[in-house]
Amino acid sequence: MTDAPEPAISVRGLTKIYGDRAVVDHLDMEVPAGTIYGFLGPNGSGKTTTIRMMCGLLVPDDGEGSCLGYDIRTQSLNIKEHVGYMTQKFSLYEDLTIRENLDFMARMYRLKGRKKKVDLALEDLGLVDRQNQLAGTLSGGWKQRLALAACLLHEPRLLLLDEPTAGVDPKARRDFWDEIRELAASGVTILVSTHYMDEAIQCDYIAYIAYGKKLISGRSSEIPNMIGLHTFRVEAPDLTALEKELREEPDIAQVARFGSVLHASGTDLPALKALAERYQAEGKGRWQEKPSELEEAFIYLMTGVRDNFAGPDDGEGH
Repeated sequence: MTDAPEPAISVRGLTKIYGDRAVVDHLDMEVPAGTIYGFLGPNGSGKTTTIRMMCGLLVPDDGEGSCLGYDIRTQSLNIKEHVGYMTQKFSLYEDLTIRENLDFMARMYRLKGRKKKVDLALEDLGLVDRQNQLAGTLSGGWKQRLALAACLLHEPRLLLLDEPTAGVDPKARRDFWDEIRELAASGVTILVSTHYMDEAIQCDYIAYIAYGKKLISGRSSEIPNMIGLHTFRVEAPDLTALEKELREEPDIAQVARFGSVLHASGTDLPALKALAERYQAEGKGRWQEKPSELEEAFIYLMTGVRDNFAGPDDGEGH
């Protein structure tokens, strides 16, 4: 059994309060170095605020920890030197070309050998042929590439991605994640804030945050088992009627529709199997047990969780 990677980030009791609300409430977290760590949860749940505090970009009201070996409270400037931050909204200059934007960012980072650094960034992200194109004329996918190139100019050890593939097409999304996996393989630690499941499944580790609290964290592949969730895939001619009926069954914790099938889940496997056999014997659909996946797990986690912080924006900008 191999040892887990050393943590790039280790924090305890992180808390952030806006007004009379704890947007992040005494959160503990360890992020292994060289991994892709996803922060999943609904909008306004505290994901971005958590990431900013973990990386010294926002001062916590309580708690302590380290990031890349630096204290998050007293050495935030040291941390920032090693962080690349890609925001959800494209934040470069639309009236400059791709090259001009990268050159400007290289100047901001005070990089030596600026032209060579920009040339390498253009090549690495496949931007050479478009380097003289105005950023404002780029599609969402190409803007995303440019933003990533700008984040990587100073060779950060930690990369923060805030909803990184919002508004881009499926191919651009796949290409982007290929780049991210290569970065992680080279030793870069990557934090991803998202509420999209197709981004979450790309992550090595997941933390699910809802309304300021961490509900669960661990390896992505292990989270459904950590919850103890079991799921059946159900096909039937009238899914709407069957779904309504299943929601009244006490042994089913949740029913979710996935395209032309239902996924019925619960934590009591014997009871769930008995129910499946009974429904199938009565001709109510074709039932097949399947491994529970992240989406079923997170729908289950959210069941019964109350939003105690509903109201004005929590300061995250989401």
